Amino acid sequence: MPKQSVCWWCFEHLLRPQELVLESARIGFLGIELVPEEHFGLVKAHGLEIATHRGQTSIERGWNDRANHAELEQEFLQSLKMAQTWQIPTLIVFSGNRYGVLDTDGTQIAAEGLARVLGHAQDAGVTIALELLNSKIDHPHYMADQTAWGLELCQRLQSPNFGLLYDIYHMQIMEGDVLRTIQNLGSWFVHYHVAGNPGRHEPDATQELNYPAIAKALAGFDGFVGQEWQPTGNPILGLEAAFKTFKPD
Repeated sequence: MPKQSVCWWCFEHLLRPQELVLESARIGFLGIELVPEEHFGLVKAHGLEIATHRGQTSIERGWNDRANHAELEQEFLQSLKMAQTWQIPTLIVFSGNRYGVLDTDGTQIAAEGLARVLGHAQDAGVTIALELLNSKIDHPHYMADQTAWGLELCQRLQSPNFGLLYDIYHMQIMEGDVLRTIQNLGSWFVHYHVAGNPGRHEPDATQELNYPAIAKALAGFDGFVGQEWQPTGNPILGLEAAFKTFKPD
């Protein structure tokens, strides 16, 4: 069964930091991700992992532009030091927006840039996860908006320390066919995010995705599945229900 984590940003406006951490631990989550640095100690003090952190600040200015490589390299190496200090297993990176760059050129350019930091990540035992995001609703012009684009990048880099963050909400919007994609291509996915669609809310029966079936498809995955949705009701009850979906009694 996968490990489960809670994405901090979805709940920070509804729960105090102490409450979010304590309730996550009580429910059975093993990690919290995208945690502000000032709360790292709080998370660790309650026995939870910091499951992911960003390896770069900007989503729009990414590795698909050579003009960004030097700046992104320095930013990533700073994040990598943090990951080593706090034992963060995965750093998330982004392709960047197209800004006139062809997708076919973008994979080559991104591979060149990421190769500059991949060896450092390997030496540190940290995984780089490039996140797939939708460009229809939330991130217009984002380049890595199709699984195939991410797979091409993985094949160029050929490293056990590089893979894809398969965000089920985003990829449902862009291409659907989620179950088949997980079954056929899941070996390239090093992290997952889940949320209902439409609306990016609780992964429950009000949404079009069949999360009990998706959870079954992920039964053999041993990495983190992050709950990255925005609550419409009581956030703690929502987290309890979502946790049970991916770890049924």
